[in-house]
Amino acid sequence: MRHTIAVLVENKSGVLARVSNLFRRRGYNIESITVGKSEREGIARITLEVDGDELAIEQVTKQLNKLIDVIKVSDITHDEMIERELMLIKVSADASTRSEILQIVDIFRASVVDVSPKALVIEITGDKDKLEAFETLLRPFGIKEIACTGKVAMVRHPKEIK
Repeated sequence: MRHTIAVLVENKSGVLARVSNLFRRRGYNIESITVGKSEREGIARITLEVDGDELAIEQVTKQLNKLIDVIKVSDITHDEMIERELMLIKVSADASTRSEILQIVDIFRASVVDVSPKALVIEITGDKDKLEAFETLLRPFGIKEIACTGKVAMVRHPKEIK
């Protein structure tokens, strides 16, 4: 089962390496990892997406809590949450296909962020299913390049952080 783990850490050099090494040492593959600032000065938020059973994830979260500079670890998999990913996708687009691609962009509420004579670069945000559906529809036009962020997630009714 895929789990989403939110980790609040001191925003210091080496913290991300220690977190990812913990997973590496245990033989767990991190499917997605994002890091960014949080609402608190000097505190960063790491969002991890990891495959594992409940027991394994519980062990990893306990070990994460023991790391220096880790403030709080939460497995938010079963919480009501909002999750998003960002994808930049470069697709072949000439005069004969551009209008059809732009219709797909409009339907998915994506944005064209760059235009060239032979390609469009499109930005789209959403959950994994939305991004996969968008990619599937654009594939026949010729995808030249894709860049994706990892998942960012937030519990809808967050518990107060002390």
